[in-house]
Amino acid sequence: MRAVLFDRFGGPFRTEVVDDPAPPADAVVLQVGASGICRSDWHGWQGHDPDITTFPHVPGHEFAGTVVAVGAEVRAWRGGERVTSPFVCGCGTCAPCSRGDHQVCDHQTQPGFTHWGSFAEYVVVRHADVNLVALPDAMTMITAAGLGCRFATAFRAVADQGRVRDGEWVAVHGCGGVGLSAVMIAAALGARVIAIDLDERTLARAQALGAAVVLNGAAVDVPAAIREVTEGGADCSLDTLGAAVTASASIASLRKNGRHVQVGLLAGRDHRPALPMELVIARELELVGSHGMAAHAYPRMLAMIADGRLAPDQLIARTVPLDAATAELEALEERSAGGMVVIDLSA
Repeated sequence: MRAVLFDRFGGPFRTEVVDDPAPPADAVVLQVGASGICRSDWHGWQGHDPDITTFPHVPGHEFAGTVVAVGAEVRAWRGGERVTSPFVCGCGTCAPCSRGDHQVCDHQTQPGFTHWGSFAEYVVVRHADVNLVALPDAMTMITAAGLGCRFATAFRAVADQGRVRDGEWVAVHGCGGVGLSAVMIAAALGARVIAIDLDERTLARAQALGAAVVLNGAAVDVPAAIREVTEGGADCSLDTLGAAVTASASIASLRKNGRHVQVGLLAGRDHRPALPMELVIARELELVGSHGMAAHAYPRMLAMIADGRLAPDQLIARTVPLDAATAELEALEERSAGGMVVIDLSA
C-alpha cells in the first residue's frame, strides 16, 4: 500500500509503498476512503504523544473506509461494509468500558498513535465489534472522515460533558475544526454561541455556522467582553484550541456555577498551565475534560445529521490527495486550516 511515513519526531515525511496490513484476531482492515488531517496528527509528529514509540510511523486517526479483511474473532462484520470509527478504540472489557466510557479505556488503541494510522491506503481497527460504526447510505466518505475526532469530540464535549441546554450562553475559544464543530453543535442545541478566534475569516465562518456573537481575541479583553455580552458570563465555555491563554480566558469568562470544558490538547510550554483557580473556588465553577466519544454514542449525533440539524460537510474546507497531506500537516504549526482538510484517497 501507499503510505505517508516519518522516521523521527519533527522529521521529514516520505510517501512510499509498504506492506499491506493483516488483521489481528479482534480487528479488521479498512480500505481507507478518506482521512482527516487534524492538529492531533501534528502533535503526534512533534513528539507530544507518548503512544508513538516506534519508527517509521504512519499518522492519521480520522477516517472512513470499507471493511476488506476480518479477523477470526470478529462477529459483527463480514466485509464490504462502509464504516468509520472513533479515534479512541476501546477494548470493551475494562472497568471504564464496562461503564460505557470507551473513550477513556484502560487498554485503548488509537490508529495513528499506538499503531500505523490512516494516511495510507489501508488501516487496522482493533476490537472491531466494539469500535466500528456503520455509515448511513447518504453519507460520503469525505464527510464521515471528519466525524471520528473533531466533530464527535465536539459533540460529546458540548452535549454530554458541557451539558449545554436551550437558551444558555456558550463560549467557544478557538475556531479550528473542533471549535467550528462546537459552534454548530451548540447552536443546534439551542444555545446562544460566542465564537472567539484571531482570524476574521474564521470568525465569519463561525457566524455562518450559528454563532450569535464573534470576538477577535486580539482586539478585546475576551473574558470582560463575554461577561458584558452575557450580563454575567457564559453558562458553559470550551477551550477547543488548547493553550494557556485560551484555557484561562475560558474559565474567567464563566458566570457563577459555570462549566469549563477542556477539549484542546495543551502541549509544549503550555503542558502544565497556570489557571485562575481562585475563580474556580469563588464562583464554584466546574472543570471537566473531554476525550473523544465512544462508538455506541454515535446514533444521537448521526440522527441529528440525518434530520438536517447538523451538517458536518459544511465544515470541510477542502480535500487533497495523499501526496499533498504532509504539506497541510506541516502548515498547522503556523495557522489554522480554516476548516477541516480531508485526504481523498479516491483522488
